[in-house]
Amino acid sequence: MNIDIRKSIINNFKDSSKDEINDSISSSIKENDEITLPGLGVFFEILWKNSDEVEKQNILNIISNNMKEGSI
Repeated sequence: MNIDIRKSIINNFKDSSKDEINDSISSSIKENDEITLPGLGVFFEILWKNSDEVEKQNILNIISNNMKEGSI
């Protein structure tokens, strides 16, 4: 069986409100649930693909600075 995770995640959230998406992201991070990482990755992919170069640099700065500090 071949599962397309991207399509599945997008389909699961296509009718969700911003609040519902926010709650899902927040609870996934709070619960530190590794199973939710692919879904968060899909959200990040959407963010990245729809960001301009300035926004991408800001995202990279945030990630890089927090990696150096060893914090999540």
